[in-house]
Amino acid sequence: MVPGPVVVVGTGTVSDEIASLLLTWDLDVRRHVEPRERVSAVIACFDAISTPADLSETALGLGRMLKQVAPSGRVVTVFRSPDAASDPALRAARKGVEGLTRSLAHEMRAGATANGLVLAEDLDAGAPSVAGGLRFLLSGRSAFVSGQFLTVDSVNGVLPGDWDRPLEGQVAVVTGAARGIGASIAEVLHRDGAQLIVVDVPAAGEQLAATANRVSGTALQLDITADDAGERILAHARQHYGRLDIVVHNAGITRDKLLANMDPARWDSVIAVNIEAQLRMNRALLADDLFNRPEGTSGPRIVSLASTSGIAGNRGQTNYAASKAGVMGMVAASSAQLEARHGTINAVAPGFIETEMTAKIPFATREVARRLNSLNQGGRPDDVAETIAYLASPAAGGTSGLTLRVCGQNLVGA
Repeated sequence: MVPGPVVVVGTGTVSDEIASLLLTWDLDVRRHVEPRERVSAVIACFDAISTPADLSETALGLGRMLKQVAPSGRVVTVFRSPDAASDPALRAARKGVEGLTRSLAHEMRAGATANGLVLAEDLDAGAPSVAGGLRFLLSGRSAFVSGQFLTVDSVNGVLPGDWDRPLEGQVAVVTGAARGIGASIAEVLHRDGAQLIVVDVPAAGEQLAATANRVSGTALQLDITADDAGERILAHARQHYGRLDIVVHNAGITRDKLLANMDPARWDSVIAVNIEAQLRMNRALLADDLFNRPEGTSGPRIVSLASTSGIAGNRGQTNYAASKAGVMGMVAASSAQLEARHGTINAVAPGFIETEMTAKIPFATREVARRLNSLNQGGRPDDVAETIAYLASPAAGGTSGLTLRVCGQNLVGA
């Protein structure tokens, strides 16, 4: 959690509930702050607004404190979902908070971020899922998340007994885990208490075994495009652990070419690995009792890797962008299926992340990529992993069907 004072501003009941919640975490919670006093975070609650004119008091009160936000500090706006409002003035006001938050994120300095926590219309701000989302946004786990909106739609969610080990006793599968972001995901999930099954192609067997050793897990050499890939993962989980709680679809490939020069092999292989394999595996998972939890418990979690290329597009990546946009569509459409099983499905869309692959990009191109976001730096594999670990946790049970960008507020796309 962020160190130092956390200031809560706003006039509605949500601000009172959030202040009470923060006090249970032994934070230094303030309603007012002395001039020039450094603060670690400001939470601005806009739940009481009904017209755009109502934005002024809380927005300007927040503005007066921005120069006091410490390096790597946090600003979180909290408001009700605009989509739930039928009144034009009310929806305009809530959409106004979105625009305010996105613009504010561009104004933050020294590693500080600004994000929004969007609550369903009648959701109690004291719900466990709200606490989980707020804690994520106030922590170092969200360091490369800025200008984004974390939506909490339901009361589903279970707060962990130990915030440092929220996945204790759970079993997770990570595909594409031999190196890079996949290996980092496995390591963070292991740190959070999960037992790991790491999956990659046989050609990466040596590196996959090394990852499995680091996380005290088991390795499964598998081509995820195989028709029975989902069944083989389930059989491995059943044999070694007797349960399966979390699946992270990280495996992906690029085969870049301008569309005018694209051949079927490049196009089809990217679609097969990046989206068709996930669809096939999800069907197998959701049909098996091993991946379903009894009512009243934390349900299954699926987290998929999308990309900002699927949001904004990228020259020479029509196949890759199509596959990653497809992942976002799959996640949104599958939410109801997971809800029926008391579970969630979400996606994470990384921006420019410093990996072995991006290290091969020419230096000047890398520097440009690093500067194309509000934080003026590249992300790290563990930035992506931390966000996935949050979405896989019981506390994130109120969020499903969401694509959350981990891009430092990349300057392209929404």
